[in-house]
Amino acid sequence: MKNYKNILLNSSSSIREALKIIDSGAMKIGIVVDENEKLIGTLTDGDIRRGLLNNLSLDDIIESIIFRTPTVCKIEDTKEKILEIAVEKKLYQIPIVDNDGKLVGIEEVDELLKPKHKNNKVVLMVGGLGTRLRPLTDKTPKPMLKVGDKPILETIILNFKKYGFSKIILSVSYKSEIIENYFGDGSKFGVNIEYVHEEKRMGTAGALSLIREKLSEPFFVMNGDLLTNINFEHMMDYHVSNSSTATMGVREYDFQVPYGVVNVDGINIKSIEEKPVHNFYVSAGVYVLDSKVLDYIPENEFFDMPTLFEKVIESKMKSISFPIREYWLDIGRMEEFEKANNEYHEVF
Repeated sequence: MKNYKNILLNSSSSIREALKIIDSGAMKIGIVVDENEKLIGTLTDGDIRRGLLNNLSLDDIIESIIFRTPTVCKIEDTKEKILEIAVEKKLYQIPIVDNDGKLVGIEEVDELLKPKHKNNKVVLMVGGLGTRLRPLTDKTPKPMLKVGDKPILETIILNFKKYGFSKIILSVSYKSEIIENYFGDGSKFGVNIEYVHEEKRMGTAGALSLIREKLSEPFFVMNGDLLTNINFEHMMDYHVSNSSTATMGVREYDFQVPYGVVNVDGINIKSIEEKPVHNFYVSAGVYVLDSKVLDYIPENEFFDMPTLFEKVIESKMKSISFPIREYWLDIGRMEEFEKANNEYHEVF
């Protein structure tokens, strides 16, 4: 996404100020936000021209000429969805907002169509035994089970590649030779793949201690049994723009109590809620981490991701969540594996 800080305006900016910003910026647009950077609208040269024709002066404020219903996309929208909207609306750039309407960036169609090459590494944890998917995993590691017409892991790697992340590290263990024989160095998939071998169970973060020297920039960590079409570029940009040390992809989870819940005060019944639904956020198994977090990971020991985040939080370093609202499925059980196969061609 493009940096938007140099094209920001507020409702009380003058037309003269707006013209300077629009003329000096390559995008030829001004973005109007409130004091919390919540999007109010956009402003173009055409909007200003119409205002001047209606007898406004250069010293008048822009409030009356703001275009307040611009087309926007959400931070979780995929590249394909953004392009589809841009083509349909005949737009060259689209503001990107979070779920509170706060501006987080600008996407330009020309940039979306260009091949991208990111230096950030992607560490995929693919060493699990997949015991809940036996007998399918008796001879095949879970990430190599086919969903649609290709292994789960191949879909994950190609999704990262689509957003320009081609430097992949696979943390392998169980039947690692099957994974290595299939992917090799990654060249036939258009990526570069390295391997780190877990000689013992190391948890969802422990293996990072084996590759400290390879992780100097913010990097992804993702479980190798997830199918999702999240916008990985937006997630990385979100992490960087918020100066986060550790960013966790989170998924909203609803749980309905199957009974009437009785709220009591001592022996007195205060109210009854019939089968209430409780909402939670749960970890989605996708993370962006700054290399500083590696200092908290013990050498060659079992260490999981929740513990790492607890260490970051205890140290008063910034830890944020990235809501995932697009397709996401953790393939841990047989019913989820079957669901993934039924839905694959509709999503990917």
